[in-house]
Amino acid sequence: MRKKLTAEQVQTAIDTLYGAIEQQLPTDRPIAIIGIRTRGEILASRLVERMTREHPELSINHGVLDITFYRDDLSRQRGAPLVRATEIDFDIDDTWMLLVDDVLATGRSIRAALGAIHDFGRPQVVRLGVLIDRGGRELPISADFIGKKLTAGPDTRIQVRLREHDDKEGVFLVKRD
Repeated sequence: MRKKLTAEQVQTAIDTLYGAIEQQLPTDRPIAIIGIRTRGEILASRLVERMTREHPELSINHGVLDITFYRDDLSRQRGAPLVRATEIDFDIDDTWMLLVDDVLATGRSIRAALGAIHDFGRPQVVRLGVLIDRGGRELPISADFIGKKLTAGPDTRIQVRLREHDDKEGVFLVKRD
């Protein structure tokens, strides 16, 4: 495991991500910010907290999405999948939606998330914000808002650690099993 970003650099990437999103926030319609479990959920919470503090005039709903059953590799995974609750207790129809995840790589998780979202309703627009874009797309999916671009070889993965879940903060390169 090799550290790519320190806690301070992670915060800088979050600030960059927030700044890009903030410039495009609509003021004329409801906003839905949905975090993909687990670390996308944490990032979304941080973004919502800051937006609510800095823009109290905006109507922001916040939810969490579990994409486990929407993944195209579910049958390839060993053991029983860990399924957690999706928490979207508001109407997403006609909203400006921000989908938040920690790392964008192949695009398959985002494809799964889009399928799951459309089971809940039809947002007017869906934008994607990611902390790390590592490249290596297998599907034609790209992020609208990016905190930091990093590259990693096919034999490694990028792991984000956030204090709310991991008790420490950083971004690491990890050899694939």
